[in-house]
Amino acid sequence: MNPDVAADIKDLSDTLASVEAVTDLDALRAAIADLAQQAARPDLWDDPESAQKVTSQLSHKQSELRRLAELRQRLDDLSVLYELAEEEGAAEEGAEADEERARLRTDISLIEVRTLLSGEYDERDALVTIRSEAGGVDAADWAEMLMRMYLRWAERHEYGVEVYDISYAEEAGIRSATFKVNAAYAYGTLSVEQGTHRLVRISPFDNQGRRQTSFAGVEVLPFVEAVDHIDIPEKDIRIDVFRSSGPGGQSVNTTDSAVRITHLPTGIVVSCQNEKSQIQNRAAAMRVLQVRLLERKRQEERAEMDALKGDGGSSWGNQMRSYVLHPYQMVKDLRTDFEVGSPSHVLDGDIDGFLEAGIRWRRTQAA
Repeated sequence: MNPDVAADIKDLSDTLASVEAVTDLDALRAAIADLAQQAARPDLWDDPESAQKVTSQLSHKQSELRRLAELRQRLDDLSVLYELAEEEGAAEEGAEADEERARLRTDISLIEVRTLLSGEYDERDALVTIRSEAGGVDAADWAEMLMRMYLRWAERHEYGVEVYDISYAEEAGIRSATFKVNAAYAYGTLSVEQGTHRLVRISPFDNQGRRQTSFAGVEVLPFVEAVDHIDIPEKDIRIDVFRSSGPGGQSVNTTDSAVRITHLPTGIVVSCQNEKSQIQNRAAAMRVLQVRLLERKRQEERAEMDALKGDGGSSWGNQMRSYVLHPYQMVKDLRTDFEVGSPSHVLDGDIDGFLEAGIRWRRTQAA
């Protein structure tokens, strides 16, 4: 085997070994065994919230162990692939091995970054909301493009997604959308996407073909679990029902199954229209309301701590990424300076490089 290739494979193996050590595979296997035992209890679903927490944690931890095992197996297979290519003198197999080595480097780097996620809520599923901002119909179209980008990213990683609500704009695009990403560390990973995303392009809605700048906001919150508790008295909410709507405001449901909940003390409004029944939509909307109220509570507590520390509550800044389609092609993160020259790939869900750079940058800001 080429000495440079062998050294690179050893470096990948050492990096993966450090991830395995930080993860503590024995402890992870023990946790999975304990959760599996709990999940097998016949009375598990007597307490639905507790059951949901157990099954969710079991799924996440099994996924984490399986991912590490697959990476280790792929790394072992890579050495064999190179040896076979050398023995047979086959350039095609050698090229295939080189491509797999590059993929492994990316995948191991991503899982290494996960070891940097140690925040209180980083392990949780993520609740993502996208809203169109300045830019009229272009902003609504841009918000829909961003939603597709995140859904394609989740699809690439085989993460489950539950879409709770989409509010379509009149001409094109969406006013807002809320969806949940079901994956271990989804919140910790996607939380670096929070902020305003800026698009520069020739507007497809301008008959004079002028360049347009439009904006969309991304909010990422940790999903609530059974251990979370926030009291929401019935008198504090107003519940409205309506018919689900599709693009252009058209009705897509003949019954009033969609639900909108207004939290009267705070003015927070949430809605859900993608479940089949009004009862399911109400339950989903209440979960989203809990997420937003818990985040509001965390922000208030954080503001109090910042006031005590006297740092004024510094933040990462609002506008965080620019996507330029004209007059040149580029996507650039304004915090990390990470950039690529292929917006089409990024908008098709290839955002792992931005996520990794954002997580590493955030870690340096916290140091």
